[in-house]
Amino acid sequence: MKRRAWLPAAISLAVFILLEIASLHILSRNADLQRVWIARGAHGIMGAVWGSTQSVAEYFSLRSKNRQLAQENFLLQKELGEARERLHQAGIDNMEVHAGRGFEFVPAEVVKISRKKQHNYLILNRGFEDGIKEKSGVITPGGVVGIVDAVSAHHSFAFSFQNNDISISARLGKEGAVGPLIWDGRHSNKAVLREIPLQYKFSPGDTVYTSGHSLIFPPDIPLGTVGAAKIINGATNEIEVTLFQDFKTIRYVSVVHNIAFDEIEETDL
Repeated sequence: MKRRAWLPAAISLAVFILLEIASLHILSRNADLQRVWIARGAHGIMGAVWGSTQSVAEYFSLRSKNRQLAQENFLLQKELGEARERLHQAGIDNMEVHAGRGFEFVPAEVVKISRKKQHNYLILNRGFEDGIKEKSGVITPGGVVGIVDAVSAHHSFAFSFQNNDISISARLGKEGAVGPLIWDGRHSNKAVLREIPLQYKFSPGDTVYTSGHSLIFPPDIPLGTVGAAKIINGATNEIEVTLFQDFKTIRYVSVVHNIAFDEIEETDL
């Protein structure tokens, strides 16, 4: 009887030991999980801080990067124009070669711009001492921006394309009809292509280019895409064009001048 008295106590001790072992095992595993969670949290905080720091650094370096990209774009445009001129002189000429031929390119930065009027303008940080001339075109990789109207030693005044008094000679596709392209007067990225004869076919999404019929802009500059159209007086189409150029973000431009502008003007007279 006495031997059996200690049995419940032994069983209780064994159960207690087993429970302690199990508890320690669970605690050990939980500690590992806690370490993982803590590590993940720390990495997340470090990543957020690093990302914020990196974003701030990128923001402050954005100005210099944009200036560098604009300069590189200008140099590429200039080299392309020179290459096309050499091809033309060598007798290797086609409609793809004409763009840029006979034009001088000068890079500039927009220092002031108006966008909320009916007669908008730009002021550039280049003048006649930098080679800027009146009646030069102002362009970007996104299309036509405006036309230089007045020049001082170090600055130029240009009428923006977002101006009721400016129209650009534009063409539907590479070989389509030519007509005047004007700003629609309401939207920053909308224009209207007018006087397109009904016999010319086009589709929404077709690209509109500078025609080359102007002395101010080189031909084949992409301007935008065709949208809706309506017939005017039963004779011509008036076509909505969505411009590639975003006038809200203009900063760096190229000023292009037709080398033969004065000669052609005098001949035309």
